[in-house]
Amino acid sequence: MVGSSPLPRTEVVSKVWEYIKANNLQNPENKREILADAKLQAVFDGKSKVSMFEMNKHFAQHLS
Repeated sequence: MVGSSPLPRTEVVSKVWEYIKANNLQNPENKREILADAKLQAVFDGKSKVSMFEMNKHFAQHLS
């Protein structure tokens, strides 16, 4: 989704947002909500939707 080379957290967030927008994964009724596809569910602990604010919490588990 973001590539295999190390990136700063800000770049990861930016690339994930690009992915979300390219795949129309924002809830059209509530733009603060992300509707996860299979790739994002792996990052979001299997959840099918998360808020924009909750999303960053899930990233912390995968970044060092």
